[in-house]
Amino acid sequence: MLDNTIRFLIVDDIAENIMALEALLRRDGLVVDRARSASEALELMLMHDYALAFLDVQMPGTDGYELAELMRSTERTRGVPIIFVTAAEMDEARRFRGYEAGAVDYIFKPIDPLILKSKAEVFFRIGRQAKELERQRDEMQEIARHRDRVMAQLKAHNDNSPLAFVTLDRDLCVRRWSKGAERMFGRAAGDLLGMTAPASGWLDAAGAEELAGWLKAGGDAAPRFSAEMVLDHAAVGPISCEIYGSVLSDAAGQRSLSLQILDITERKQAEEVRSLLIGELNHRIKNTLANVQAIARQSLRQSDSLQDFEKSFGGRLQALARAHSILSDATWASAPLDQLIDDQISSGTLDGDRLRRSGPAVELAPDTMLRLALTLHELGTNAAKYGALSVPQGMIDLDWTFVGGQLTLVWRETGGPAVTGPARTGFGMTLIGAAGGGEDNAVTAVWNPAGVIWTIRLSDGVTALKSKGAPQACAAAPVLRPATLDGARVLLVEDEPLVALDLRLELEDAGAVVVAVSRTVTEAMQAVQSHQIDLALLDGNLKGEPVDEVAALLNERHVPFCFVSGYGREHLPAGFDEAPLIEKPFRPDALRSILTGLLSRELTVAAQ
Repeated sequence: MLDNTIRFLIVDDIAENIMALEALLRRDGLVVDRARSASEALELMLMHDYALAFLDVQMPGTDGYELAELMRSTERTRGVPIIFVTAAEMDEARRFRGYEAGAVDYIFKPIDPLILKSKAEVFFRIGRQAKELERQRDEMQEIARHRDRVMAQLKAHNDNSPLAFVTLDRDLCVRRWSKGAERMFGRAAGDLLGMTAPASGWLDAAGAEELAGWLKAGGDAAPRFSAEMVLDHAAVGPISCEIYGSVLSDAAGQRSLSLQILDITERKQAEEVRSLLIGELNHRIKNTLANVQAIARQSLRQSDSLQDFEKSFGGRLQALARAHSILSDATWASAPLDQLIDDQISSGTLDGDRLRRSGPAVELAPDTMLRLALTLHELGTNAAKYGALSVPQGMIDLDWTFVGGQLTLVWRETGGPAVTGPARTGFGMTLIGAAGGGEDNAVTAVWNPAGVIWTIRLSDGVTALKSKGAPQACAAAPVLRPATLDGARVLLVEDEPLVALDLRLELEDAGAVVVAVSRTVTEAMQAVQSHQIDLALLDGNLKGEPVDEVAALLNERHVPFCFVSGYGREHLPAGFDEAPLIEKPFRPDALRSILTGLLSRELTVAAQ
């Protein structure tokens, strides 16, 4: 801690003279030290700093002049002011010698107290000022050390931060480029400092315009801004960034822009994936509900009683639910065929002791898994009612092969009662036929008296189990169409066989004629070109393939259409906002109302 005490030194060989001077100099904040000889004085000056030294000229041994010369020859004592005290008359030669030895003044005996005090006051104040300057110097040095520590910490934080710190001047010239910026954008500071951000290719024209607007904005002393921008990475290309900017002004009024930048590329990708997954989830849920709706309606249509309906519908619904559980465990990725068969056994639909199965390890896509679950449920239920499982000695052989990307599954019943073909095709038969995804001849049955043989061929949605262009459309002129569904020619574009069946029956009940049912984009495009169509129902996607081309062709041919989908509007083809959306599962009355409205609107437009 800095000592604020001011010290004077009195050097005289006579003690009475020292006492007299000390008495005249005494005041608060002043310490007066005494020395009776030159050697004693030099020793004290090595220990203390003095603001003023009074030296007696006439001293035995080393006199005052010689002591002054010794003080001036030593670095520590060279700056101590000296006032000589003498009783002798001073000639010019002696006075000159005193000043030459380093004296700043003389005091003559007898001493005038006023003169002594006034001269001492000057050096006391100078000493105080020197002490204050030392204190200020020490404070400034401590402030500078603290500043250097803070700057070093700030630089370390900036260099190690996941943020990029960039400073631009009013011309958008790069004045600072942190280590974080080097890592984030793959650009070294030396390549950018002094160059304008747009000229370097790091900032595009739109971004430069926005940042220039920040610099020109008025308002607060240090306005703050934020925005999302696309900035260029040297190796990757454009990346999405979140920018926080502060406008700073220096003493001359010149503005600069301090930017903190966060790379949000991964967050943007995650948001896109989340949106896609939410849309896909909605699609799957609504497709499932539409399937449940179709199963309920068709089971009710062909049930002789409510009890019969409850039993058939409940069994089918449980089969669908168990398949959903398998897919949920597999996070809705592909699941093994063997797991589906095991589930049918554990639920009691199939008897494991009376089932022989063989085939390679394959996995089924979600849609294929759900269809095949219903198929195996129907096959097992029919076998238990009428076939091999209705008698103790009956057996079922379930064999499959996977060749050229096609799964061929054969269900063969033996040891049961004599078999004859069904008199009519019930809904259970339709569910079995739906296993092939609606493809022609994908599911066939041979009604041998010894036992029925079902052959199911699946070309989509099957893979070996792993260890861990459309035709051009031609323009067509608008034609007059019926104002109601009665007699209307309808194209049905739907890849879910059960949903397609339900829609077709609803349309036919309303008097419409379904001219074609298309399950792929190619089939839909060909159907639009080859049939006279009054109205079309278009699924949101077909086996994962977007239906933009089909919607565009229908629009070009002035065929009114609506979307029937589990997707929301944001996941449907863009540019067709006028096309109504019927969400799955649908209500029959709403379906008829929307389709009739479409036909009426088209009739009005054509009449104009």
